[in-house]
Amino acid sequence: MPKSKSAPDSESTSKSALDSKSAPKSKSAPLKSPYSLHPGFAMQTTSMAKLIERTGKTLEQWIKLVKKSGPPTAKGQIAWLKSEHGLTTNYAAWVAERAGGGGGAEDYDPDALVDAMYVGKGDLRPIHERLVRLGLALGKDVKLCPGSTIVPFYRKHVFAQIKPSTKTRIDLGFALGDLKAKGRLIDTGGFAKKDRITHRIAITSVAEIDAEVERWLEKAYERDA
Repeated sequence: MPKSKSAPDSESTSKSALDSKSAPKSKSAPLKSPYSLHPGFAMQTTSMAKLIERTGKTLEQWIKLVKKSGPPTAKGQIAWLKSEHGLTTNYAAWVAERAGGGGGAEDYDPDALVDAMYVGKGDLRPIHERLVRLGLALGKDVKLCPGSTIVPFYRKHVFAQIKPSTKTRIDLGFALGDLKAKGRLIDTGGFAKKDRITHRIAITSVAEIDAEVERWLEKAYERDA
């Protein structure tokens, strides 16, 4: 009977068995992502339970209703959900966003968001990676939760952020309140506008991530204790 093309002969089987026993096992493992689920999704989980409790409808039922009977635009849908169905602004905006194709926690891919952020800005990626390591080294309570254009650093609130502003520059932002800018620190005007990020340092190379950068990053982290 002819030998099966898919079955190895006895010699090759023995050799494979010996090789597998003698070859050292690889110690490498998939690298763990440095990023965490955005806090907004944790809030959505709680909100979903409250939505059912307060309205008697699930998120899916509200989405179906909006698509069937609601206005065509998100702005119109929010107004309609508030005026016709009594939803609060936050719930109406959330339903409209999901009805328009906005993703939930199951769709959140932080690594893909960061990759997309650096398309055409690849030279900045080593700076980004160095800042990520510095941020995580501040404490176990630090979380990095990428959006589409920035990577916020969370403790209790956002205390810093990485923003690839141009093809040649990353702006490392800090939440430092009304602190007077000095050294390389630039006042963004954020405090007057009641923004979290109030200062930034422009970084164009890994070599520019010096003791001053580390000091301000640690200062912003400590302020959010």
